[in-house]
Amino acid sequence: MPSHQPWYHNNITRSKAEDLLSKAARDGSFLIRDSESVQGAYALCVLYQNCVYTYRILPNEDKKLSVQASEGVPIRFFAMLPELVEAYYSPNMGLVTHLQYPVQREEEVEEEPEPNSHPPQLPPRNFMADAKESESKTSEQATKSLSDMYLMRLQHIDLSTLSEEHQMAVQEYFRTSIFLDAEQAQNGNPNLPGLKKLITAVCKNLNSEISRILPALELFHRTLDQQLSPGIGPKQILADSGQSVSYRLEQLTKLLYSIEEKAKSSVFDAVGYDGGHRKSLIPIVSFEVKQESLGISTKMVLKVDVESGKLYFKKSKDGPEDKYYVHNKILQLVKSQKMHAKLVIVVETEKEKILRKEFVFDDTKKREGFCQLLQQMKTKHSEKPEPDMITVFVGTWNMGNAGPPSNIDSWFHCKGLGKTRDDTADHIPHDVYVIGTQEDPLSDREWSDTLKNVLRKITNISFKQVAIHTLWSIRIIVLAKPEHENRISHVFSDSVKTGIANTLGNKGAVGVSFMFNGTSFGFVNSHLTSGSEKKIRRNQNYTNILRFLNLGDKKLNPFDITHRFTHLLWLGDLNYRVELPSSEAENIVTKIKQQQYQELLSKDQLSIEKNEGKVFLHFEEEEITFPPTYRFERDTREKYAYTKAKATGTKYNLPSWCDRVLRKSYPLVHVVCQAYGCTNDIMTSDHSPVFASFEVGVASQFVSNAPQGGIQIMNCVAILLTKSKTRFFIEFHSSCLEKTVKTSEGENTEQCDRSIKVWFGNKVELTPIISDPEYLLDQHILICVKSTDCDESYGEGCVALRAAQFCYRDFQITLTHHGEKTGTLTGGIQLRTSEFKPTEKLYGKAHDISNPSYMGVSFKSGGATDRGWSYSMAPKNVPGGAQGGRESKKPSYDLSVRSPTAMNYAASEDEKLSEMLDNPLYGSMVKSHGQAKDQGHPQPDILTPTPDGDCDRPPLPMPRNRSFTSSENRAQPQLPISLYPPGHKKPVVPSRSDGGLVQNRPPLPSKSRPEPQAPKPRDYRDTSEFPGKQRVPTRPGPLLPNKDAHPEFPKTGRPVN
Repeated sequence: MPSHQPWYHNNITRSKAEDLLSKAARDGSFLIRDSESVQGAYALCVLYQNCVYTYRILPNEDKKLSVQASEGVPIRFFAMLPELVEAYYSPNMGLVTHLQYPVQREEEVEEEPEPNSHPPQLPPRNFMADAKESESKTSEQATKSLSDMYLMRLQHIDLSTLSEEHQMAVQEYFRTSIFLDAEQAQNGNPNLPGLKKLITAVCKNLNSEISRILPALELFHRTLDQQLSPGIGPKQILADSGQSVSYRLEQLTKLLYSIEEKAKSSVFDAVGYDGGHRKSLIPIVSFEVKQESLGISTKMVLKVDVESGKLYFKKSKDGPEDKYYVHNKILQLVKSQKMHAKLVIVVETEKEKILRKEFVFDDTKKREGFCQLLQQMKTKHSEKPEPDMITVFVGTWNMGNAGPPSNIDSWFHCKGLGKTRDDTADHIPHDVYVIGTQEDPLSDREWSDTLKNVLRKITNISFKQVAIHTLWSIRIIVLAKPEHENRISHVFSDSVKTGIANTLGNKGAVGVSFMFNGTSFGFVNSHLTSGSEKKIRRNQNYTNILRFLNLGDKKLNPFDITHRFTHLLWLGDLNYRVELPSSEAENIVTKIKQQQYQELLSKDQLSIEKNEGKVFLHFEEEEITFPPTYRFERDTREKYAYTKAKATGTKYNLPSWCDRVLRKSYPLVHVVCQAYGCTNDIMTSDHSPVFASFEVGVASQFVSNAPQGGIQIMNCVAILLTKSKTRFFIEFHSSCLEKTVKTSEGENTEQCDRSIKVWFGNKVELTPIISDPEYLLDQHILICVKSTDCDESYGEGCVALRAAQFCYRDFQITLTHHGEKTGTLTGGIQLRTSEFKPTEKLYGKAHDISNPSYMGVSFKSGGATDRGWSYSMAPKNVPGGAQGGRESKKPSYDLSVRSPTAMNYAASEDEKLSEMLDNPLYGSMVKSHGQAKDQGHPQPDILTPTPDGDCDRPPLPMPRNRSFTSSENRAQPQLPISLYPPGHKKPVVPSRSDGGLVQNRPPLPSKSRPEPQAPKPRDYRDTSEFPGKQRVPTRPGPLLPNKDAHPEFPKTGRPVN
């Protein structure tokens, strides 16, 4: 078997294989690993002249193995890997050099078993493990020790509640029958007759009772179920009384659940009750504020009535309302950062006069609570068919194998310590709740019912279960508002074991993914290896979860889960500790009591490993302002139990932030963390529950019928950190594309630091399924750099189409693979769509470009965090219509049109823009009252093309044709822009799983019409036909390059048409 061979390294990563071969440093050194691109195949890696050559070993239909070597060498087939390796020790077999020195596998440090490392009802490991580890120990001895162990356990259990008959039956099984079962199992019989006899004896009365009560339940069920045909029913359950008791109990349980659901449904429908959703009313909330006018401070009361959509201004709490403003007359909220409790409200009067009212709240929390209520009011009264923003609650809790207390409301209210929500936001429910637990002793049903009941109590809404997945005692559950039931699709769940030898599920991860309209979400709940000294093992756990957790679109196989989702949230007991000596325990506790967290956080293992790029590359975490959540004494939060007596001595578990929530999102998307903290009143476990609340922008599934557009990507240059000797090409993936597009091979140039520079000179044309401009601006292009020899990924990244909203953009992205940085990719992107007037969103365009956190854009400056992407930026005085130093001839479209459904945040006039906003904004900047209607609003974030070409870039290489490469470089015919308005919005689900099935169609001719006619609405969700394919010219673009300078290849920042 390959696993016993020293040269076989199982599923190690490609980069790890390169490192091992580099350490060997001898020509002819080799190893074999599993292929990353083809299941069941292998990769033969050979070192020659300090370069790694990789050859695929593929099985044929008869499972015979062959090596893909040099052309002209006869193909040989081998039955086993050792036979193949032995043959390739000979020279002239088509490899760069013959095999000489096998590279040995690195011995992994095995994890010690933990006290709670067994799942419920898992047989003790020593029954099977002892037999394997010691051949001298016979099966009889193993069974004898098993029998003795169980009999000893029985002596410490109170059996007084059992009848004498049942006591004797259980004891008899462990004394004698277990030997019979062991013998049957050894012979390959899994039925275990001794166990079956015991269960039959104990449940003999239960069997007859089931037969007695089932007819009544069946009759009741048939009455409730009107769709059931006469004569059809669950009679099969009792027809065969010889069926096992466990099976009949399972059927009985299902029947009871079905009866309960149908009865509730019938009664609720009869009385018009929908589980409490209609009663989900947000009460009127009042805020005491101070208003300053002419240097005089006056107390006032702001009253928010979400249900009626009105904001009242009152001089006193109990006094009459002076005046009120309806939701669509509230234009802007201006947050001050100099005074964190100050807010300016911009409103429109009945005479269309704009007023600015300044208020100072009691504290920042009150101001944020007020803003959230107004946002809820705007959303509630919006006339949009689909939401463009939702809120997501994420919670993680290591329950310590103890059930929850009776009241866990504070967890879902985001109340406790750290960044918490104000009391005024208690009645604002989240749209989606994601709860991860570890060491969870409850069943799926018990925990699901508990959570639904808590949420029903605090929100008056009966939340729907989207998914639940459990691995031993690690569980994740997703609940959503009933109104979102039809917006959520493509639900997947999976788990990965990372316990001892990666075979036990006491440690590992569970995950759930789904689409919310056009936005993909992934959630991972993990419980990593414990112990302060085992951070390297935790890092390995993380990498294994990245590689083997199977979520999201199955077509995105080259990409791990960090690239498959618009938003990926990772939660759980990550078990990273504060790396200080145990002698510092008392000092740590003192600093915690004094809330001096920063010094301790500087020793936080997760932060250190993350900053060094070893784990959670490009993930973000909100600032931690709450105390360590582990390890408390149970039933109190006043004392940390940092010592633990063990047989080997005293073990220290220093107070640490084990329980965390991190996220990674595509570039230029809207996501804001509104809360991140822990509770201080849930004390049944030695961990405190952690909560996080996010405001997330989501893409709509409604698009208009727009002329055919295009996406151009050009001038791509990759720097790959590899020693592999191979050729490379790029794959472009996206749910908005008709198909996956591949480039031709790039031109390699070795760098002095042993990295490889690859020039992909040709321009690539990507054809979107739907050309609606607003739809495209919400889309992203996933990029994968692959090798031609084994079709494996050498790095993945992501580019946002929103970066090219106005003109051509240069981009630079970090390439990663399996969580490691593997290089960088630079290039340019241009979007070709028709002109459009943007639909106002509840977030988005008015913002502070000096804030590097805005929508995920990174700027290259000293001390800036590497977020994985950056885009070229323009001077602030470049207007939206000016491109390449010239004004656009086209009429500019107004980006500042106000919508009655949008909430706008902006900067105060008396403060610098860079000091104003602490989070992304919800809407467009409103034009000042005196602005001309035809004046375009200046865009502070306009990006500009870079100067003319890079002289160091080589000439455009001639592509080498390969069978798997499809050319997408056809020039697009340009037609006049249609002056007709876009058609009515049409619902469409841009599913990645269906995106590659669209047939190519020729462009439709444009037709002249005397008047614009709205096309008949069509639903494209169930058909391969999509809106029209008319070709349109590019947006105002950069100047054409000078034809006299370097005519053989395009200039950087200039598209080639």
